[in-house]
Amino acid sequence: MRPATKNKTSRTKRISMLFQRGATGGPTGGGGGRWASEKKLADFIDPLPEDRIQPPSQGEVPGVLKIYGGDISTGANYKSVLATVRSTARQLVIEALERYGVTQPNAEDAYVLCDVVGSVHGPDSSWQAQYLRAVGDSERPLVLQDVWKPKTGCTRRFEIRRRCDVERMAEGEDDDGSGINSQTRRQQSRRSRAASGGHVVPKERADNLSLRRSISEMNLSTKRRRERKNVLSMAAGEPAEGGPTEEPRVKVAEGAEGPSAPASEESTVDSSNLEQLSQCLIQPPTEHPYFLQLLGYNEKQEFVIHVMTRRRHIFGRPERRQAGDQSSYVDTFLSAPDILPRHCCVVSSVPPADPSQPRGSAMVRPFRGASITHNGAPLHRQVELAPGDLLGMGQHFLFMYKDPRAAPAPPAWLPKAWVSPGLVGALACQACGRSLQERQEAFRAYLKSREPQLRYRPQEQEALLAEIVRLQETPGCRLGPAFLFGLCLEHAARELEPGHLPRLIARIAQLVKEAVWDKIKEIGDRQPENQQDKGEAGSLSIEEVAADLRPLMLWMANSMELLNLVQKRVLDIEKDLDLEGVSHNALLSSDLETCDEAMAVLDEVIMSTFQQSVYYLTKTLYSALPALLDSNPFTATSDLSHLPELSSMPEGIRGTLAIYQATLELTRDCDLHPDLVSQTFGYLFFFSNASLFNTLMERGSSQFLFQWAKAVQIRTNLDLVLDWLQGVGLGDIATEFFRKLSTTANLLCVPKSSLLQASWSRLRSDYPALLPAQLQHVLRNYQLGPGRVAPDCWDPPEEERDEIAHSDIFESFTDHPPLILPCDGFRLRLSEPVSDDGLHRQLVHLRRFLWELERESLPANQRAVYLLDSSQ
Repeated sequence: MRPATKNKTSRTKRISMLFQRGATGGPTGGGGGRWASEKKLADFIDPLPEDRIQPPSQGEVPGVLKIYGGDISTGANYKSVLATVRSTARQLVIEALERYGVTQPNAEDAYVLCDVVGSVHGPDSSWQAQYLRAVGDSERPLVLQDVWKPKTGCTRRFEIRRRCDVERMAEGEDDDGSGINSQTRRQQSRRSRAASGGHVVPKERADNLSLRRSISEMNLSTKRRRERKNVLSMAAGEPAEGGPTEEPRVKVAEGAEGPSAPASEESTVDSSNLEQLSQCLIQPPTEHPYFLQLLGYNEKQEFVIHVMTRRRHIFGRPERRQAGDQSSYVDTFLSAPDILPRHCCVVSSVPPADPSQPRGSAMVRPFRGASITHNGAPLHRQVELAPGDLLGMGQHFLFMYKDPRAAPAPPAWLPKAWVSPGLVGALACQACGRSLQERQEAFRAYLKSREPQLRYRPQEQEALLAEIVRLQETPGCRLGPAFLFGLCLEHAARELEPGHLPRLIARIAQLVKEAVWDKIKEIGDRQPENQQDKGEAGSLSIEEVAADLRPLMLWMANSMELLNLVQKRVLDIEKDLDLEGVSHNALLSSDLETCDEAMAVLDEVIMSTFQQSVYYLTKTLYSALPALLDSNPFTATSDLSHLPELSSMPEGIRGTLAIYQATLELTRDCDLHPDLVSQTFGYLFFFSNASLFNTLMERGSSQFLFQWAKAVQIRTNLDLVLDWLQGVGLGDIATEFFRKLSTTANLLCVPKSSLLQASWSRLRSDYPALLPAQLQHVLRNYQLGPGRVAPDCWDPPEEERDEIAHSDIFESFTDHPPLILPCDGFRLRLSEPVSDDGLHRQLVHLRRFLWELERESLPANQRAVYLLDSSQ
C-alpha cells in the first residue's frame, strides 16, 4: 500500500458535493433537492478515513486477490479477481462467481466471502483452516488484509462459501460463543434481532421496520473504532429494503441540526458522532408487543428492545441442546449466572373477535426455581402482564413490557399498600391511608363475608388444620372440613410460595388419615364381641350402628370432595411440568410425587371408610335377612295397602327395610356423593342377595322351602322390598343385584304341573341367571309330594354333568362390585359465595380463631384496636 496522504480540501469539497447532489441531477431530480442526511447511513458511518484516501490516479490502481472456491468447483483451487481498496466483499463475490461460471440470477445472495486463517500442516504441506469469519457485504477485503494480520505461523486466504453452510456452522457452535468469532456472532445476533431469538420471515421484518436497527446492527461502537486506530469499519449495517424506511429516522437527526445547516458545519461532524446519533434513534415496533430493557448484565453487548414475534415468548440462558429439541426453545437469551435455561414465559393476548372490544391482558409465569419480580414483588405463579409492568429477572435484568396495540393505561407499579397473608396486613394496614374506623369496618366486614376466602399466616397453619379436624365432630358440619381445607389450598396457591402447596396437601391428607384411623378404632372397641367382660354379648341396633358410622361416613364424604379439590391443583402443577419439561425442573417432579402420595392417602381413607361402613351394615343385615324367607306376608297384622310406610310392612321384612332406610338417611345427612351412595347400596344389595340365596340353597330341602306355597311367600316378601326400594329411588340398583334370588323365587313359583313338563334345556333358557349346578340342586330337592320322583326331563345332558359335579352351588361374597371413585357431580364450589348457612358459620368461626392467634402476636397497644365482642 502507498503512503497515506492528507487532503483537507478534497474532503471538504467531497462533503459539500453531498449537499448539492439533489440540485445536480441526483436521484431525486425534483425541486427542493435531496439532503445529504437522506443518504443511507452506511455512507456516513463507513466512509474511507482521511489517511486512507489516495489520489484518483493512485487509489484506483487494482490489485490481485485470490478467492478460493472449493464449495463451487472442486476441480479449481482458486480464482484471481481484481480489487481496490474501495472494492466491497459483495462486489468481489459477484466477480468471483463470474470467474467460476456461476450464472444463476441473484447468485451473490446465496454466497458469502469468508476470511479464513489457517496454517500448513503435514509432509504434504496441506493447508488447514483454524479460524473462519464471514465478511460483511460492505467490508473491504483489501483494507482488512492490510490492517489485521494473522498471528505468527498462520496465513490468511479468502474463500467463497455458501451462506447457508456458514450460518449452519455458526448455529452449531456453543451458545456462549466458543468457536464462533465476533463477526459470526454479530451475524447470528442480527438474524435473531427481530424476535430476540425467534425466526421472522423477511417480509414480516420488512413490513415492521418501525422496529429500527439496534446498536449491534449499526455495527461497531465508537470505542471499538478508536481501538482500531480510526481505520475504516468494514462492517457497515445491512441496508434496509426500501429507502423510505430509513428516511424518517435520519430526518430526525436532520431536524436536530437544522435543514439549512451549511456544508462547512456539516463537514465538522465526526463520522463516529453521527453513528452514535443514529444509534440513539431507535423507534419501537407498532404492531408487536415488546420488552424494553432497563437494566442488564452486560449492557454493551445486549439489545435494548426485545420483540415478541411469537404468541409464546420464553426468556432463558443459552445452553447446548440437541438438534430438533423444541422443549428447550428460547426466544430471548439472557447471559447472566442467575438466569435459568428456561427462566420465564410470556403469552400474549388473543385478538378479540370484535375489534371494538378491548384487548385482553398478556400472561407471565416463571419456571420453577426462577427468580422473577413483577412490579417489584416476587412472582411465584402465573399472573396478568399489563403494558407498563416492570419485569425483573434474576439480580441483573429489568424489563418494561409494552404493547402498542393496547389502550394506554396508567402504570400498574405505582406504590401501593403492602399486603401480607395475615388479617392485619390485608385489612388493618396503617399505611393504606384509611382511618381507624374505616379499617375496623373493613376488618369486621371480612369476618362476616360470605366470600370463599380464608387468610392465614404460615406459622398459624398447623393450629388452623387441627381446628378444622376438630370441627368435624360438631353437629351440622357435614362438608365443612373439605370446604375449609379447600380454602387453605386456595390461599396457599395464591399467596404462598409454590413449594408450600404440595407440603400442605400432604399434611392435610395425613391429618385426615389419623382422624379416620382413630374413629375406626373407637367403633371397633364399642362392638359387643370386644366387650366380653361387661356381660353377655349382644347385637347392636341399627340406630346405634348408624350413630357409630356417622363420623366415618362424614369423613368419606369430605375425603371425596377434598380429593377432587386436590386433583384440580395437581393438574395445574402437571401443566407447569409439561411446559417446563421433566429434565429442566426436578422441583416440579418432586412436588408431583408429594401430591401423588397425598392423593394415595386420601384414596386409602375413602376405601377404608367405605369398607368399614358396609362391614358394620352387612353385619347388622345378616341377622335380619333370614326373616324374609321364613315370614308369611299374608297375615292379619299386615296392611299391604300402605306400602310406602315402613310401619305397615309385614314384620318379617320390616327389620331389613329399617336397615336400608337408616343407611339412606345417613348418606343423605352426611352429603355423601351420589355415586358413593349408589355403590354403598349396591354392596348392601349384593350381600343381601348372596346371603338370602345361600340360605335358601342350604335350607331349602330340610325346611321345605322348595315348594310352590313357600315360594309364593318368598316372592311376595321380595316384591314388597323391591317396591319399597323403587319408591326411595333405589329400584334399578336393587333389581340388578337381586336378580339371582328373584330368578330362583320365580322358578319355585311355577305351578307344579307346568314345572314337571319343562325340559332341562327349556329351564336353562328361561332361568339363565342360575348356574347349571344351582338349577339341578333346586330341581333335585323340589318337594313334589310323597312317593313322587323327579322326571327324567330334568336330568342334565351328559356333557354338563361333569361340570355340575365340580361346581359350587353357593354365591361367593368375594365377587362384590369394586369401588369406583366418581369423576364429577361434586358439591363444593370454591369460586362462588358461601350460600350454605352451616358452612358460613364454620368459616366465620375459623376467621375469628385465626384472628385470635394473630392478635396474640401483636403489640399490646394494637390488640384493643380490633378487639371483637361476641356479638360481632
